[in-house]
Amino acid sequence: MTAGAAGRGPAPAVGLFPWLVWSLGAIFFCYGFFQRVAPSVMVDQLMRDFQVGGALLGGLSAFYFYAYASLQIPVGLLMDRYGPRRMLGLGALLCAGGSLAFGLAEQVEWAYAGRLLIGAGAGFGFVGTLKLATLWFPPQRFAQLAGMTMMLGMVGGILGQAPLAAVVEGFGWRGTMLWAALVGTLLALGIWLIVRDGAAGAARHPEKPRAAGSLRGGILRVLRTPQLWVLVLVAASMSAPMLTIGGLWGVPWLMHVHGLGRPEAAATVSLLLIGWAVGSPVAGGLSDRLGRRRLPLTLGALLGLSCLTALLYLPGLSVAALSVLFFASGLGMGSMAICYAMARETLSAGDSGTGIGLVNTATVGSGALFQPLVGWLLDLGWDGSLEAGARVYDGAAYGWALGTLAAFLALGLLGALLWLRETRPETASGPDERGAP
Repeated sequence: MTAGAAGRGPAPAVGLFPWLVWSLGAIFFCYGFFQRVAPSVMVDQLMRDFQVGGALLGGLSAFYFYAYASLQIPVGLLMDRYGPRRMLGLGALLCAGGSLAFGLAEQVEWAYAGRLLIGAGAGFGFVGTLKLATLWFPPQRFAQLAGMTMMLGMVGGILGQAPLAAVVEGFGWRGTMLWAALVGTLLALGIWLIVRDGAAGAARHPEKPRAAGSLRGGILRVLRTPQLWVLVLVAASMSAPMLTIGGLWGVPWLMHVHGLGRPEAAATVSLLLIGWAVGSPVAGGLSDRLGRRRLPLTLGALLGLSCLTALLYLPGLSVAALSVLFFASGLGMGSMAICYAMARETLSAGDSGTGIGLVNTATVGSGALFQPLVGWLLDLGWDGSLEAGARVYDGAAYGWALGTLAAFLALGLLGALLWLRETRPETASGPDERGAP
């Protein structure tokens, strides 16, 4: 049987409990993604209440990403050593505390601290959920599960757009964040009570904690793998537009340049996330079925780049055209979920959490870089216009600032075409010795 045929073979069946365990991790990732994009529908209120411009507001939103991105490799090591149950529960509690601090902040410095804490907690979500997938599911399901996890994240992003905009209009951004703190607390409790780090046999065959020297060796092995650095570039280039446009600047761009109202702008931007939610599991499942990774990944990047360029530079787009392009762009860039499967298949099972953490550092780090960068470029192009005390930027400023995202995505597509090696599902190590199926 050929490698490709092996990759297309049916995956072993799993029971209901592994799906329950994975779903709690995925729901926490969904919650963390909601927190990630929430400032996008609060832009004018936050500017007004904290008396800040675009660069400082971009920094406020990006504090989430600073914490999230900087912790991804340590989070991967902690997942490999202590298991996802403890780490996911801790992450949910950190999110709850950060939401409380952000909602009660009277000064922008306290808001920064709250966003930093939220980002630190949410940083456990994606890597932890994929670690659960590694522990409880066979390798042939991993890309699909990565895509489904990303889909749940996009659901959180969608909830953080039009639905959250309506809630903020009714209850204010402070009250909304206090409710988010309660949700985080309930998630921590559910994870602690239900999630397990392996099947029942794990108690008889526990994984031994790594020594400090082994931890350092794991980091060095990961960092010395050239394939992972190509994946870092590709993943970051495909996530940056979604995190920057969907996470902060898309709503004000549509309001001030295309003349949409806040609810309509939020609904239109949410189509980027809906496209991503569809594209991630579809691309992951297709990749698993084909037994190939590079083809669906590069085709997705090409689709995303084409639609993003059209969004930015085609004149006179109708709301319907904007909606189609936002959805199609997300559909293409959602194939980025395949990068996590490729990272797992490039490394041994013991280093998989660390490798996925490195790729996720780049993914979220792209938001940490581009959200304030776009805000700074917008400030450079600002013509002095104000609306209700908040800065208003024109189409030329947005075209210049958001064009950096298209250029970065083009670079990532080039990297995928020139340097990315193929991996296959059957090359991945199976669930480790904790006893998962």
